Amino acid sequence: MPAAALILLYLALALAPLGFAWAQGLAPRSPWDELASGLGLVALAMILLEFLQLGRFRATTARVGSDVVMRAHQLLARVALGAALLHPFLYTAPMKDAPVWDTTRQTAIDTSWHGLWPGIAAWLLLGALVASGIGRDALGIRYQTWRALHGLGAVLVAGGGTLHALRAGRYSADPALASLWLAFLALAIGALLWVYVISPLKQLRHPFRVAAVTRAAERTWRLNLAPDGPGPFRYRAGQFAWLTIGHPVWSLNDNPFSIASAPAQGEGLEFIIKELGDSTSRLGSLRPGTRVWVDGPHGHLTFEGHQEAPGVALIAGGVGIAPLLGLLREMAATDDPRPTTLLYGNRVQEQIVAGEELETLAQTHGTQITHVLSEPPNGWTGPTGQIDAPLLRAHFGRPEHRDWLYVLCGPPAMIEAVEGTLIELGVPASNILSELFRYD
Repeated sequence: MPAAALILLYLALALAPLGFAWAQGLAPRSPWDELASGLGLVALAMILLEFLQLGRFRATTARVGSDVVMRAHQLLARVALGAALLHPFLYTAPMKDAPVWDTTRQTAIDTSWHGLWPGIAAWLLLGALVASGIGRDALGIRYQTWRALHGLGAVLVAGGGTLHALRAGRYSADPALASLWLAFLALAIGALLWVYVISPLKQLRHPFRVAAVTRAAERTWRLNLAPDGPGPFRYRAGQFAWLTIGHPVWSLNDNPFSIASAPAQGEGLEFIIKELGDSTSRLGSLRPGTRVWVDGPHGHLTFEGHQEAPGVALIAGGVGIAPLLGLLREMAATDDPRPTTLLYGNRVQEQIVAGEELETLAQTHGTQITHVLSEPPNGWTGPTGQIDAPLLRAHFGRPEHRDWLYVLCGPPAMIEAVEGTLIELGVPASNILSELFRYD
């Protein structure tokens, strides 16, 4: 399913409750009352659909990227919050018990505590969830703790919102719309079960163990995993996986890392991981044989759908070399003849990962490799500073470069700047692959 079709499908589902409400043919109320109800219907639909945007479903992430899905998850949650916050304040009809003759509640708003309290609880908790997501770093709590609380809060919001709609909603009293809410709620719960129950069960089929941990560069480690069970782990070069290292498979202690190995190299997996002060600071002390669970593969930095590109440009910053190294290794192992250029930026020379291997690839595969250092040593003859517009124009400024495939991985500021320059050079956006894991 193309990305555009996914967007249309989302819109159809989010607006479906409005269609169900319209189809009931109830006598209209004031425009403000109808707007208030409409906002409530759409807000609840968007909240329940949020569970499908967890970044772990390959049917969507393979097409638009995990970062795009997660960014949509965040932004759409804020839109849903805005609609939910406005919803109760726009009603103009009196808040009282409807007269006996008003069976469709055209003249009054039901404020019975039985139907109101689930909505109030969900309304308050939704604001807290969105606020904690935006200010997560400022909270000073462990990511695993925040993730557990966020998931529990989301379930309570979904359940409370659905219960409020079924008990107090004028339109949701209709069996068809009530069934739709229950179907959406079941879909949301099913998504959680997939991520936290079914996916771990699938990981049990492909256990891994630590084969070796070696230093790859300054504060950067090379983690090699060996399969410890039957069946191959299938992935494409350039993808990433969530690793649970030394914890039970159902633990929340998993982290995403790019796969640096290539499928053509064998069954083992290699990851290039930089110390960032969390669990990654203990990588150097990992012992061979430690159990590792692998959730994946994820990501779309692959050659899938781009096999006809006449050339490949790989642009990396720091540890962002990991997935691009996997692509280079796959091209070399499969004798891919396409011209390839790698621009690799680092702060200092000691941060260059797989320097000798890259030089070998330059000789055997013909890859043109350019290292860029922002703090070069004495005698450095290569480019200095950042991977900027002049450097990109020098390497990819000719008309034939517009049809190349460009794969970017690195710091967010670098990716945004490089994408902007490539667009200015006439490269179609569809020829630029990147995953930007920063949202605010």
